[in-house]
Parts: sequence; C-alpha cells; structure tokens
Amino acid sequence: MSHPSAPKSFSALNTFKFERILNDDPLSHSLIILGTFATSEGNERVQAVVRIEKTALHPSEAPQFFGENGLIKKVEFGNSTDIYTWFFAWLGEERERDVKINIVCPATDVHIRKYTKQEQLIVRESPELYEKIVKPYILAFPPSRTQWVENILTGISEQDKILVTTPDFLILPDMKWDLKNVTSLYLVALVQDRSIRSIRDLRKKHLHLLKDIRREAEKVVKERWGLGKGSLTMYIHYQPSYYHFHVHIVNANYHGAMLGMTVGQAHLLTTSSLISTWTLKPALGSTNA
Repeated sequence: MSHPSAPKSFSALNTFKFERILNDDPLSHSLIILGTFATSEGNERVQAVVRIEKTALHPSEAPQFFGENGLIKKVEFGNSTDIYTWFFAWLGEERERDVKINIVCPATDVHIRKYTKQEQLIVRESPELYEKIVKPYILAFPPSRTQWVENILTGISEQDKILVTTPDFLILPDMKWDLKNVTSLYLVALVQDRSIRSIRDLRKKHLHLLKDIRREAEKVVKERWGLGKGSLTMYIHYQPSYYHFHVHIVNANYHGAMLGMTVGQAHLLTTSSLISTWTLKPALGSTNA
C-alpha cells in the first residue's frame, strides 16, 4: 500500500517543482534531485527526493524533466510501497524506455541527507563504540523508517514481485533493477526476524539462514534466467541504508553495482565470507546468543 502523497501517474509527476540537485553520479548515469509534488487536494505541496537514471545524464537537464514541455514524454508506473515509488520513462514516444525514476515522497531531512553527495570516511568501529554510539543510534530509528519493508513482509505490497517465499525470508527484485536487463539483475533478500537489524546482530545460530538465502537465490536465478552457479555476488552492507537485515543479490557481471561493493562497506556472503568464517572457525565470537 503506497503513501497517499506518492505520485502514481504522469499528471502527478508533472506537478513536480524542482528545488536543487542533491547528487550527480557519472558512473551510474543518474541524478538525484530535491523538490515537491502537489498533494491530491492540490492546496499543499509535499517534499520528495527523485532519482533519475539514464545512459547519460547532464546536471543542466535536472530542472527540465517534468512539466508541460518537459523532457519526459511518457511513463509506465512500476510500483509503490509506502513512501517509495518508481516509474519507467521515455524521452520520446516511438522508442525504447530511456530512464528509470525512483521517488521518495514524502521525503524527510534524513532522506535528503542520505541522497546528498558527501565525503566518505573509514571508521574503525570497536565493540565499545558500537555499544555506546552506534547501537543507540540504530535503536532510535522510528518504525516508520522501515514501514515499506513491513508492507512487503506482511503481504500489503509488492506481492506480485516476490520470487521466493520461506518462513525465514523473502527474495524479490530490488527497486534499482529495471526488471528487463539480466546483466544488471539486482535482487534483495528481506529476513522475517525483526531482531536482526544489521550484521552486528548475526550469530552462529544464523548460519543456516545465510546458507538458505544463498541456496534459494542461486536456485531462482537458474530457474528464471538461466544463470549458473557463480553468476551472483551476494553481500551485506555495514552500515546499511536501512536497519532491517537484508542481503543484496547482484549479477556478478553488473559493474554498475561496484559503488555498493566498496571495501569496508560490503561484506560478501559467499566464498571467503561470513559463511566461510563461521564454518571454518566456529569458536569465533558468540556461538548462539
């Protein structure tokens, strides 16, 4: 179930008013812009973060995408869950779709900071730092931040997209994938256990969960798209973009995912990874609790 303010049509998209560019990424050929959409009543406006992907985009085009004479000529509604919505769009009528549009609406200051270009730092997180700073930070997040995940897990939204269902997790396409190009295949596994917020909450008792995710991911891409063993890169982010444990499942040949696989942020689920560590060194860390 999508948020009432989330745009769901071409006419709703064209009510967008551009404010500023949050980020531009030449590697992924995308722009992230900040602005507002008109509400359904039309007397108020709601803030939104919009990410637009294309084979090549230039920052000077940012104010020109939406409107009566905008660059976007046609759209196809993809899906909407809580505050997240995405469309496929065309820059002309008689051509293949050109861009994918992801929208966060309403967007909070937290969303704006997340999508704004910023300097990256490597932090060595000690157990003390985690307990005193990071853990309270994670626990302070309101449930609304992961409401879209709850909507999926409880069957409210995106049920037609789900590829694998088990008592412990779901696997479905990530909103970053265009659902068409197998080379850029991008899936996500969402676990049902709400107590696992991040990699820090994993224990040896979760080894079966990680193995099951790996097995089912390899099985579904083989059955659906003919991708053999070794064709996937599976990894976990720390820090993650949202604190509900999930695993990224990406075609190993998709170079557009390289930014999300930065050393220090991405932790591989496959060979020489968490699974291997717990299998080869069972005494490492807590064994069960």
